[in-house]
Amino acid sequence: MGKPMLTVRVARWSAEHPWRAIGAWLLFVAICIGAGQITGTRQADFDDNPTGELATYQSIVDEAGFTRPATENVLISAKDGTLDQGLAMTAAADVRAAMDGLAEVGEVSDPLPSPKHTAVLVNVEIAGDPDTADERVDALLDATASVQDQYPGLRIEEVGGASLDKALSATLGDDFQKAELISIPVTLVIMLVVFGAVIAAGVPVLLAMSAVGAALGLSALASQLVPATDNTSSMILLIGMAVGVDYSLFYVRRDREERARGAGHVDAVEIAAATSGHAIVVSGIAVTVAMAGMFVVDDVVFSSIAVGTILVVLAAMIGSITVLPALLAKLGRFVDKPRVPLLWRFSMRRTGDSRFWRAVLKPSLRAPRTTLVIAVGVLAGLAVPTFSMTLNSPGEADLPRSIPIMRSYDRMTEAFPSTGASHQIAVRVPADQTAQGRAAVDDLLRRIAADPGFAHDRPPTVTPAKDGRIYLISAGIPFDGASAEADQSLARLRGTLVPATIGTVSGAEFAVSGQTAGENDFVASMTDALPWVIGFVLLLTFLVMLWAFRAPVIALSAIGLNLLSAGAAYGVLVLVFQNTWAEGVLGFTSTGGITAWLPVILFVTLFGLSMDYHVFVVSRIREATGTMSTKDAVAAGITRSAGVVTSAAAVMVGVFSIFATLSTIDMKQMGVGLAVAILIDATLIRAVLLPALMTVLGRANWWTPRFLRTREEVNANEETRVIEPVG
Repeated sequence: MGKPMLTVRVARWSAEHPWRAIGAWLLFVAICIGAGQITGTRQADFDDNPTGELATYQSIVDEAGFTRPATENVLISAKDGTLDQGLAMTAAADVRAAMDGLAEVGEVSDPLPSPKHTAVLVNVEIAGDPDTADERVDALLDATASVQDQYPGLRIEEVGGASLDKALSATLGDDFQKAELISIPVTLVIMLVVFGAVIAAGVPVLLAMSAVGAALGLSALASQLVPATDNTSSMILLIGMAVGVDYSLFYVRRDREERARGAGHVDAVEIAAATSGHAIVVSGIAVTVAMAGMFVVDDVVFSSIAVGTILVVLAAMIGSITVLPALLAKLGRFVDKPRVPLLWRFSMRRTGDSRFWRAVLKPSLRAPRTTLVIAVGVLAGLAVPTFSMTLNSPGEADLPRSIPIMRSYDRMTEAFPSTGASHQIAVRVPADQTAQGRAAVDDLLRRIAADPGFAHDRPPTVTPAKDGRIYLISAGIPFDGASAEADQSLARLRGTLVPATIGTVSGAEFAVSGQTAGENDFVASMTDALPWVIGFVLLLTFLVMLWAFRAPVIALSAIGLNLLSAGAAYGVLVLVFQNTWAEGVLGFTSTGGITAWLPVILFVTLFGLSMDYHVFVVSRIREATGTMSTKDAVAAGITRSAGVVTSAAAVMVGVFSIFATLSTIDMKQMGVGLAVAILIDATLIRAVLLPALMTVLGRANWWTPRFLRTREEVNANEETRVIEPVG
């Protein structure tokens, strides 16, 4: 006999030394959490993120030492009826007095009445580094609140970048707690239905929670190298609960199945380790590889999410093959206590082959080619809306109006409508080209002033650095920054005006920034990155599947099925969020597009998580091929694994659906996209397409090139020729 596989050796040691294994896992989790709390999480700031032209712009601005203080706006309006101008101006004077007395405040503007005299605005500069303004904004908010208390008939509210960031962070934190509080009981209820016993239901949930805790601590350590973003913790919880419960579910169900067949506790654990344990390792590697695709984007947001999700997947995988065998061996048959009577009988009826799933499989096994064509047609139809997908950059329009400050923001923009956005141009010339640089800047200003796409009532302004090498130019446009007209003016500025002037100076550097440029560049970077991410994930997933099964057809089938699932999920996402029909159901306001970063996140996450099901189901089918024809092996493998796959899918869909109820539209889109994708994957893909495809392919499924075969397989192949019916 050969040497037992690693998962079996680890499981055997854990089963024989359960307290050591359990103690080591608890110590590991405690150390991770403690280390994370001690070091703290380093959050990404603006300087961590610039790429491309934005990076050049920031480099020029930083060298010149141009700083713009962070500003807040205090809006004064009537709560009801017409605004009393005299009372509003008195309140504005009190706002100025309150702000002037704060060390955190720089300059305070004179009160500015709105064009229609419905509001008064006071602009307040926050003293100090603008990047850390959110640390000092509390004093300004307290001052605004104190003035509000003095004028109950007025609405006095503060709106600005720092206060908005603070409110949004609080909302995201509340959302994270809400998701955590809801996802745990939802998962526990599903596990009770699956196992019909409290301890068996609790084990996967506890292991998933411990993996999430360890990953949060490790991600805090990792953030010292790769800064974290607001979405990192949410993604760790989202993926950790789904994957952690799935892995434990696979293992515990197989252990129970083997014990039901008469195996002892340790023997059952070893069999589970050799089958489900091996599938968990393959799945964990496949998910890790998929998540690593986010590094291809070369953006701090994606890198931080990649680090967090990889850590939680690895933690869940390691916990499943180490501490879980120890728990199962120690608990023995007590794992099925205390039993919930009705649920226990239901769960036991679902063990082994299922009449229901055999009925579902009949079309795929009796008419596989017809079933294959129909199923592919359905998924292709769902994917059609993908081709009309519009990507947009996250902005104020995406933020929920349930946040009070966003309603304040809307009132401010209504009272003080924007006269248009502006493009920011940074110029740097060599020291020996300052005269030519100044002449080129003057030429650019003349061309901008003559261009009808720029604001004539707001002439461009120039801020030169002291040495005459660097200039910061602000060119106003009479359009909203997200409009098509703004895009056109940006294209002329970047494509014609700046190259024809600044570009003629030898050694000159220039870059255009601003709202329009930032949104265009972000969407363009996501669009450019997606094909590379897809290619990276497809290639490495193929290699992982080839390593796991040594069957190229199986590896290619996995990729093809997952691509169909991803395309269908994209299509549903477009149907739901680029239209308005679902606004009332999900509580959002359509922006007419999909958040630009979502397709990348959705693809890598779906591709990784789909491997859970595919590896597990195909592994069960391969187990049966030794004694059965392909058709019978497909039927046996799927019916024996359908219960656990359905249960795992229910957990994932339940957790992802919770994220569809959160405040921000990007979280809603991600929750809906993943929930739909997993639902499609666990039903139409695994129960219809996969069996039909494998039945059509027959023996070709398991064809292994000679260079991938073991010596025993080569010898066996030469001695035996097995002919199976195809189709």
